Order: sequence, then structure tokens, then C-alpha cells
Amino acid sequence: QVQLVESGGGLVQAGGSLRLSCAASGLTLSTNAMGWFRQAPGKEREFVSSISWSGVNMYYADSVKGRFTISRDNAKNMVYLQMNSLKPEETAVYFCAAGRSGIFWSTSSSDYTYWGQGTQVTVSS
Repeated sequence: QVQLVESGGGLVQAGGSLRLSCAASGLTLSTNAMGWFRQAPGKEREFVSSISWSGVNMYYADSVKGRFTISRDNAKNMVYLQMNSLKPEETAVYFCAAGRSGIFWSTSSSDYTYWGQGTQVTVSS
């Protein structure tokens, strides 16, 4: 059974930082692109970042470029999202997701097969 478990969310002041982690089990991440998405109350889920299976290629939503960094450790079956200079409007539930076979990277949630339960990030002003 495949499981993705996010951790590292919490309450932080505007301008602060958080590091999210995603632990995978039942799946060898080294063959999957991985992504981070977020969903704020009353809004649709949106793409945040994606990383190729090798970890060489990273992609970011324009709104987070220069502040967020995605990384992965395939040996540990882990994916991370370092978030700096957080803004109140980035308060949301953050999800990690594993891409379906053959996907190099994607901004579309439909290209991701497995999802974690999400971790809440709250940024206070």
C-alpha cells in the first residue's frame, strides 16, 4: 500500500520559514516525479513545485520562485519543500504527490497518482 505522509507544517509569522517533508512508503520514489500542491480554504488546489525523478530538474509556480526550494533524497524515499519569506496568503494545506509513470514533471494535479493527507501551514501577519 502506497502512503505519502507530510510533516513540518505549523504556524509561522510572515517572513518566516518552514521546511515540509514528505515520507513515502510502498513506493520507490526514484522512478517518480514528485510535486507539492497547496489548497487554501475556498480555493482550488494549486501547483507549488515539482521535481524530476533524478532531482536534477525543479519547477516552481511563479509566486514562489526564489523563496521555495524543492529537493529529494531517493535513498531515504523523502521529498522536501523549504519555504522562506512566507506570506499570509500562503496559508493553506500543503500536499505532496507522486507522479504517475512516465511523467517527468507536471503542474497538473491530474498527472499525480498518489497524494498525502496534507499538512497545515498557517502564516500570520
